Amino acid sequence: MADGVVKRRGEPGEEGRLIRVGEWWKRALGSEGYERHTVLLIGKSTLAATIAWFISHHLLNAQAPAFAPFSAVLIMQVTVYQSLLQSMRYVGAVGAGVAVQAGLGFLTGPGLLTFLLVALVALTIGRWPTLGAQGSQVTTAAFFAFSTYVSATSDREKVTQLGQIILLVLIGCAIGILVNVSVVPPLRYRSAEHGIRTLAHALRDLVSDIYPALREHDVDEERTGQWRDRAARTEGLIIQARSGLRTARESLHYNPRRLFRRHRGRTSFEGYGAVLAALERVLYQVASLTRSLDQWAGNEDGYHYGPFLERYADFLESVSEITQVLAALDEDNLINQSAQLRRLADQAQQCRRRMAEQAAHKGLPLADPARPYGVLVIEAARLMEDFQYACDVLQHHAGH
Repeated sequence: MADGVVKRRGEPGEEGRLIRVGEWWKRALGSEGYERHTVLLIGKSTLAATIAWFISHHLLNAQAPAFAPFSAVLIMQVTVYQSLLQSMRYVGAVGAGVAVQAGLGFLTGPGLLTFLLVALVALTIGRWPTLGAQGSQVTTAAFFAFSTYVSATSDREKVTQLGQIILLVLIGCAIGILVNVSVVPPLRYRSAEHGIRTLAHALRDLVSDIYPALREHDVDEERTGQWRDRAARTEGLIIQARSGLRTARESLHYNPRRLFRRHRGRTSFEGYGAVLAALERVLYQVASLTRSLDQWAGNEDGYHYGPFLERYADFLESVSEITQVLAALDEDNLINQSAQLRRLADQAQQCRRRMAEQAAHKGLPLADPARPYGVLVIEAARLMEDFQYACDVLQHHAGH
């Protein structure tokens, strides 16, 4: 009976795991995205490592053939540009490590003191900023070179083995770059869209939580504090979006796929860069807006601010409609989306004007810095300036 219970409990978990695996592969085979890029990277790395091993072990009969496949996999980067950049740094780091060992080894011999000096010099060179993430490879190459140096029986064999390390690294890097360029070279222009979508999605969720509360006059300290914290956390999303845009730009460098008809028009990301910059400013304005709401206790005796909050809620709701379109940004549908954004921006401008007129009509103290009304009206105007600019840029980008 107990075994049966355990079996029945295990079956749903196993079925769920199989379903998730099946969905993962469905996404990998069905559309561009993280899953497909992962499969391609694994497949290309396997191919490059296998070719490098065959050449180093079967054709060259190298003493340390693993250097070639290790190098091939190491420089298999997300973009062709990064593969070229990292391969140059990697070759430089390995060359420096082997040179350190060769110089000190032949000068002081294979003793413990030599190893200490090799480690000291290699670790120091590895801190050189020009080598970037490959700086640690100076020490790795120096230690492997020392091991090879110690095991060699003659000076000629020592020179041959140390030179062979450099040769294997060059072979591995060349194969890695060749495979990365020739087998579905990564073209990550969609990562620019993804960064904008992520920011717009976070902005939409935040604004969509604010405007219903304003409409119901339900603005308490706990809720406004949560809005303020969420707005502050968008800084990490901004950094990710910038990284995605940078990756998209890099993916075009030295990439033969950009010459194909399908990708020929995607040679610049100025439009997405401008939209991303505008969204960054929008997020900062929303953060300022949430700070103003958080600092306002909502006990404005003597002022009839209820209608103002309702008009402000209408304005933020129109803003959330704009962010909803940006959260689904798609270059293939950019013409229709830019027209939709233009219409929504006009609606939001109308809502903003009605909100400002309501504030003036009710005699709210807009010039009083101790009260939130003037700040909220100003933030609304700045929000619309940035949204209007983003919509104009996308419309211009879609027309080219």
